[in-house]
Amino acid sequence: MQPVPADADWMAAAIALSRRGKPMSAPNPNVGCLIVKDGIVVARGWTQPGGRPHAEAVALAAAGDAARGATAYVSLEPCAHTSPRGPACSDALIAAGIARVVVAAQDPDPRTDGEGIARLRDAGIAVVEDVLPADARAAMAPWWTRQTAGRPYVTLKLATSLDGCIAMADGSSRWITGVCARAHGHLERAQHQAILVGRGTLGADDPKLDVRLPGLEARSPKRLLLTRGIAPAGWTAVGSPEAIDGVDSVLVEGGAGAAAAFLAADRVDRLLLYRAPILIGGGKPALGDIGLTGLADAHGHWRLADSRLLGSDRLDVYERVREG
Repeated sequence: MQPVPADADWMAAAIALSRRGKPMSAPNPNVGCLIVKDGIVVARGWTQPGGRPHAEAVALAAAGDAARGATAYVSLEPCAHTSPRGPACSDALIAAGIARVVVAAQDPDPRTDGEGIARLRDAGIAVVEDVLPADARAAMAPWWTRQTAGRPYVTLKLATSLDGCIAMADGSSRWITGVCARAHGHLERAQHQAILVGRGTLGADDPKLDVRLPGLEARSPKRLLLTRGIAPAGWTAVGSPEAIDGVDSVLVEGGAGAAAAFLAADRVDRLLLYRAPILIGGGKPALGDIGLTGLADAHGHWRLADSRLLGSDRLDVYERVREG
């Protein structure tokens, strides 16, 4: 079945809803669902903390009888497998009398992977596929990366001066960026399951790495230390970028050695570059050696995804260009 012009707009709203579940929905994907009838949203839902209830279950419970004959917009294919924690969402949509389902992306989980869509069609429900699939995958990038690549999605944060320094020569770095940029950094912390620094940053700054935004204090991520030694109390030691396990998303905050290690291992998926309008000169550089042997090899790996001013500071967001 072909999409109608309004489908992309409704799906964009469902994808925006899906972001509300990030990262609390882990280990399940953060999914958004809108139920629309006669051009009016009758219910909405997103995956709840811990992964249940699913977005469709939340929306159907809110819609009640209004779901019958309506269209459901779902950012990921409705699941086809049952769980001790709840029924399959494809079955729930059928039972609720949904007439049409619009799906952004097919679920790569082998327990569903097309079976949810097939089940809906077998029940006589009209299904539209692939409406804003890239946007949906980007919104659930941590879960998607874990599901398809078997590793966590990594964001690297660099806060620098205009000349690429992250600290003065003596190591002092508070504060390079201003209040707005630092608040944005805390928001990023709240959207990751884990946060990582190197041994040098731990020794120099003794960072808390918590979230200090009103209402989000409970969203402070798990603290990881890149070290081949023993981590202090409250930290988890990680021997290498490849050794991280048990989380879908990691925010690498410092310092130059840790950043270089993740880049050299090609484990950075997203780069946050905060630049303050200051010059330091002779300070500590943002990166160590990343194994680059020729300048030509540096090109073509990063795509600018966003750019904005945060007070007087500039934030540029880059995404790693990967095949497939």
